[in-house]
Amino acid sequence: MTRLVLILLLLAPAAFAVQPDEVLDDPALETRAREISQDLRCPVCQGENIDESNAAISRDLRLYVRERLVEGDSDAEVIDAVTDRFGEFVLFSPRATGGNLILYLAGPLMALIGVIMGWRFIASRRASARQDAEPPLSEAEQARLDEIMRR
Repeated sequence: MTRLVLILLLLAPAAFAVQPDEVLDDPALETRAREISQDLRCPVCQGENIDESNAAISRDLRLYVRERLVEGDSDAEVIDAVTDRFGEFVLFSPRATGGNLILYLAGPLMALIGVIMGWRFIASRRASARQDAEPPLSEAEQARLDEIMRR
């Protein structure tokens, strides 16, 4: 029983939602369709690509991608066509242009600002610690301290 469960768990990732009637006869086109589908997000599920989703819209998108490939479109043209219909939301890796550029740059910029602020905070703490530091003991004070410590 445990062997059966283990086998089923190992085979689970291979169980995609692509139906046999969707598969193209040309293996090269089918491979391209699968590669493109990995980059397209299901508009309903949002966390799955269209190959893994069982949603009806994902099936329509899979068929649309394959239809465009059969017509002779390049991978970029297919992705552009899907993006024109559904927006950049369907891309797992949105393009770094326009408004998306702000999102791509915001993370590194915020990290840089955080590092600079941390460095300035530490530098100011060191400077204030130096200003607040007591002056060193004179020879007489050091001798008196040594005498007290010996007692």
